[in-house]
Amino acid sequence: MSGSAEGIAYRVRRSPRARRVRVTVDPGGGIEVVLPRRAGRREAAAAIRELRPWIERRITEVRHAREAVAARGDTVPYLGQALRLVAQPGRTRVHRRGDELLVPAGDERGAPLERWYRRAAREEIDPRLEHACSLAGATYTRLTIRGQRTRWASCSRAGAMSFNWRLLLAPEGVLDYVIWHEVCHLEVLDHSPRFWALLSRRCPEYRRQVRWLRQHGATLVL
Repeated sequence: MSGSAEGIAYRVRRSPRARRVRVTVDPGGGIEVVLPRRAGRREAAAAIRELRPWIERRITEVRHAREAVAARGDTVPYLGQALRLVAQPGRTRVHRRGDELLVPAGDERGAPLERWYRRAAREEIDPRLEHACSLAGATYTRLTIRGQRTRWASCSRAGAMSFNWRLLLAPEGVLDYVIWHEVCHLEVLDHSPRFWALLSRRCPEYRRQVRWLRQHGATLVL
């Protein structure tokens, strides 16, 4: 379903899990309104009208993010480094060679590159997560690498960890902060003052990393 309010076009998605109306602006600039199952469609238009200043700011941020991504040229970020893409005809898998990524010609930023980042994310996150858990005296049950649209990571009540592979497009400190954030959730599952005090002890510079994600999170795309 789709709609328009205040000159802003949006799509509507119903979710049986949603408890309230939620509005998101995706990396492409599209606007989605998530409605609880029993909410009326007029609530979508009301949310757009109420959140219009925020939506316009987010659209501007997304546009600036696209400009920043375009400015990379033939490189992609990797934990604060710039890796140059080298297209090779006949290649089907991405391979790293020093500061270069050998990628399939004609599909330089497509599925093979994302698959490489997903594999690399597990290799980077697994030992960091193990180390953080060891220092915290905590344990987790499972590690999953995903490509969530709106979340960087999550920790379930059962201790299952999920991380977004796009974190590898951020500086190393940001990845380390997100790992500590989730490790702290193994002890305190909510975002109460107790949680933030615990995170502050274990990752003293977390506020700087949070600011970076808020300002640059939309640029973490290939």
